[in-house]
Amino acid sequence: MTSDLADRIYEAAFVPEMWRDVLEQLSSESNSAAASLVLFDDRAPPKFIATDLISPVLEAFDAANGWQKSEEVQLLFSMTPPSAFVYDADYFPAGALASNHLRLDRTRPLGIGGQIGSFIVMPTGEMALFSTERWRDNDRPSADDLARMNALRPHLARASLIAARLGLERAQGTVAAMERMGLPAAVLSSNGRVLATNPLLEAMPAMFLPVAFGSMAIGDVQADLLFQQAIAAVRSEIEPSVRSIPVPARQDRQSIIVHVLPLLRSAHDIFSGGDILIAATAVSASSMVPSPTLLAGLFDLTPAEARLAASLAQGRPLKEAAARSNITVKTGRTYLERIFAKTGTRQQSQLVALLKNVELPNRG
Repeated sequence: MTSDLADRIYEAAFVPEMWRDVLEQLSSESNSAAASLVLFDDRAPPKFIATDLISPVLEAFDAANGWQKSEEVQLLFSMTPPSAFVYDADYFPAGALASNHLRLDRTRPLGIGGQIGSFIVMPTGEMALFSTERWRDNDRPSADDLARMNALRPHLARASLIAARLGLERAQGTVAAMERMGLPAAVLSSNGRVLATNPLLEAMPAMFLPVAFGSMAIGDVQADLLFQQAIAAVRSEIEPSVRSIPVPARQDRQSIIVHVLPLLRSAHDIFSGGDILIAATAVSASSMVPSPTLLAGLFDLTPAEARLAASLAQGRPLKEAAARSNITVKTGRTYLERIFAKTGTRQQSQLVALLKNVELPNRG
């Protein structure tokens, strides 16, 4: 994976015509034939962008109302989404894959076999499916193929959050884009100076605090430490360890996640020279995010760290959680320290409390 691809992913969040180039690169990264992004939203039909080879297949699938007819698609909504990219044959029942003729009848003549994909659910209710199509003669992905995709997954999660909010349409100027996102948001310069805020963020004065030199702080010590580190990393043009920062609930506020997105290339111009977009999403019992998926997709945890965190959230002691994850207790402690650092928590009880705020409701 190159930093250039991560940069392009963030650019595509605001300039959707860039997604095809990103998807071509994702296909190449995973040694696949094609790639696509599908956004699901209860308020509107699914929207999608795909590379040239698979785009006609998705268009035909859409025209045939495949989103409602396909057993495979319906399982996406009823099964707990994995916290990583997975090979479809390792996730779906064989019968569901074999019965998806709306897809198979169109992909087999192209020499396409299975898929690797990741289904990212977001606190705002939208869901994004990133998938790559495998050549039939190279169907099962290697561990390296999956590792490269999983390294990109947190970037894809944040970018798809914005893409879903904008409806896969190009952002049109700072004010319009921030209003359309419907999220508390601010645009910052590379040195952290606030250039613009929207009314939703201004209505949270206890959460987002003005500080010296026109900068911003978060009203939680541990979360603000991660936030300032993320801002400094953008200024230094290095990859921050965390770009999505959980802020725990208090009596006067619910939990939120603060996302730090770099504004690059065309996005930099759209936001009048701003360098960083800050967007906040609420975490509540009504969110459509299961704990392991929220952690892996938005808190930059690796799949192994997310599995351990999910076990801990179910009330298991570290020894038992490590055993269920097939790791030693010593490795579990190492993972737990990383999880603490990435989620802004310091104790296992704090981590569990954060995860217990999030449930996956039945979509009916």
